[in-house]
Amino acid sequence: MLSVLGRGATLCDGVSRREILRAGGLSLLGLGMPRWLAAKDGGGGNRSSRAKSVILFNLLGGPSHIDMFDLKPDAPVEIRGEFTGINTSVPGLSICELMPRLSQWMHKATLIRTFSHMFNSHDPLPIMTGFTDDKPSAQALPTDPPDIGAICQYLGMGPNDLPGAVCMPCFPGSGQKGHRRRGPYGGFLGKQYDPVFTLCKPTFEREPKFADYDPVMPIGQPFPPTADSLPEMSIQRLDGRKSLVAQIDRNFALAQSSRAIDTMSDAQRRAFLMLTSDRARDAFDLNLESNATRQAYGQNLVGSSLLIARRLVESGVPYISVHQEIFDHYGHAYDMHSNNFGMLKNLNLPLLDQVIPALLSDLDARGLLDSTLVVVMGEMGRTPKVNGTAGRDHWPQCGFSLLIGGGVQQGLVYGTTDKIGAYPTSNAVSPADLVATIYELMGINPHLTVPDRTGRPIEIAHGGEPIRAIIS
Repeated sequence: MLSVLGRGATLCDGVSRREILRAGGLSLLGLGMPRWLAAKDGGGGNRSSRAKSVILFNLLGGPSHIDMFDLKPDAPVEIRGEFTGINTSVPGLSICELMPRLSQWMHKATLIRTFSHMFNSHDPLPIMTGFTDDKPSAQALPTDPPDIGAICQYLGMGPNDLPGAVCMPCFPGSGQKGHRRRGPYGGFLGKQYDPVFTLCKPTFEREPKFADYDPVMPIGQPFPPTADSLPEMSIQRLDGRKSLVAQIDRNFALAQSSRAIDTMSDAQRRAFLMLTSDRARDAFDLNLESNATRQAYGQNLVGSSLLIARRLVESGVPYISVHQEIFDHYGHAYDMHSNNFGMLKNLNLPLLDQVIPALLSDLDARGLLDSTLVVVMGEMGRTPKVNGTAGRDHWPQCGFSLLIGGGVQQGLVYGTTDKIGAYPTSNAVSPADLVATIYELMGINPHLTVPDRTGRPIEIAHGGEPIRAIIS
């Protein structure tokens, strides 16, 4: 992404923000509209979009499906764990006792209990792209497939003065020595389709232990969007005798003579539009929210990120991902190889039971829930058997995905698992099928192809088929 530094007021030659928006907006519209029309055409007529926006809340590390949404109370003690179930707003459905508020939203949700694959890695690559390979835990690769947000930007979706995709509170892996986990990038389409990333600097009142995590402890807020993939360029460096619009055009003329610069053109246009847009700045400004709303979400990193996500949805941004990042000095999110039950009880599930109901209630009150798809899941599940340190280990063979709003069936439980929650016994859902379903709900043909670095056409959902049973 391109970082454009400097103030965005009326410029030295008198060119206003409105004029730049008009000049850049027409160019973006011209680039994106044919692709968007092609994406909606599935060969049998145009697709209708049920979800105008998607919020993915990634429970990074691998949440324990057996302890959260697929409890096995009749299994042996070394399988069933410490928690009991509570009734939900769906008759006959129970979930973990530690999520009482979320239990009252289940009549609005589709719960997939059979998300299954073999990609044993904390990279969100499968849930963001539908793709898996034999390179787990590699750094993000330029040959990786683009994620849903990158496809949204490639198609020119969303307002011209806002990004098509935002990733918060930081790039996945930044909390662990800056390891860039695979998933939220433009991949082989190019860096110009990366999302806008926010940065965060978590601060702590104390160094907590597993037993005393405070789910509403203030741990910082996302910084405004930044760009760390392309060179910085200040307004002062662009000032000169010609107007800024002419200078922009000159930069694009230079781009035509350089393959490397040419890949930046969409990003440059979007950066200038964002620089001059009050709406872009306002979307990230939590000071515009009431204290009551901020308290409802919780004034912590996750709550603040999801509140900004709601503001971005209101502004028309099509794809937002929020990742509960693994910070080396602050526990390991949902990667609970030890003290699984203490972490769930004292941090993760109280936090989840606050932020997701707050988000859903907020969206619903604003008339946005029906047009916003909220996806809550991790990259994998956890082993049925509890290990010797009261933890559960990696288990991609079975996990869950919770989908609310955006055109999904309400009060549906999709898929069944065996007696110990190890494997699906019906309706297994692959990453490709899940991502294809999200594309379908967004009105995007999941069989649309985009060119990889060699020009080969690659399906954006990698052969996945939408799960018709969960689409309303």
